[in-house]
Formats: sequence, C-alpha cells, structure tokens
Amino acid sequence: MKEICLKATIENMKEVFDFIETELAGTEGCSRADILKIHMMVDELFVNVASYAYGEDEGDVTVGVDIDGDLAIISFTDSGVPYNPLNQAAPNVELATRDRKKGGLGVYMVRNTVDDIRYEYLDGKNILKIYKKVGAEARDK
Repeated sequence: MKEICLKATIENMKEVFDFIETELAGTEGCSRADILKIHMMVDELFVNVASYAYGEDEGDVTVGVDIDGDLAIISFTDSGVPYNPLNQAAPNVELATRDRKKGGLGVYMVRNTVDDIRYEYLDGKNILKIYKKVGAEARDK
C-alpha cells in the first residue's frame, strides 16, 4: 500500500486527489469515470476527518491506496476522536431536505457507492477503508 501523510485540513484536498489519481493511473482498465467516483467518495471522507476528527486542534491523516486486481482500496487513518461513521443511522432520503436531520447524507452516499466499507479503531487510531471495483467489470454493473 502506498501512503501519504499530511495535515488533516481541507486545503490539502488537492494533494490527496493528486496522490490517489497518480496511484490509480497505472491500474489496468481504470477509467476517468472510475477516478471521478473515487474522488467524490474521498472528498466526503477526507472533509469529515479534516472537519471533525481533531476538533479545534490540528492533526494528521494518512491516506493509503492499494490495488488488488480490479479492486481499489483507499484508507484513511487518523488519531482523532474515536468515531465509527458506519454506526450512524442512514438519513431518511424520502423526506424533503428541509425536513431531514442535518448530517449523514455524505456517508450514506459513500456507503451506497462502494463495494465494501470497513472501520476499526486500533492502537488509538480510526481506520476507515473503502473498497471500489474499477475497470470494465465495475462499469458493467
């Protein structure tokens, strides 16, 4: 797995996107559409870490990319407040936007876009991994 460690700030989003795109570029069959879907998910997850993991303090986040055949595995590791986004109740998307409780829509969207998502809290760190198939087979589904 290739990794990049940087300050968990929204200003570092471009660096994260560039890193992920570089790592995915060499993946056979990985299209621009695949990369854009992954960018959308990464945007949501990285912004959550940057906005909430450390409160008013600063901290780091490590973003990792691994390719296993046609599966892209993107990980986010931080030492912020323990938080499992997968425990968050899904928003009621049937309600009008004004009637919905704030928050949760981004994680809901990510959960419904990836092939798998896993969270663990290990050695004082939040570790969130998303698994997304890329290539022709992913587009055929």
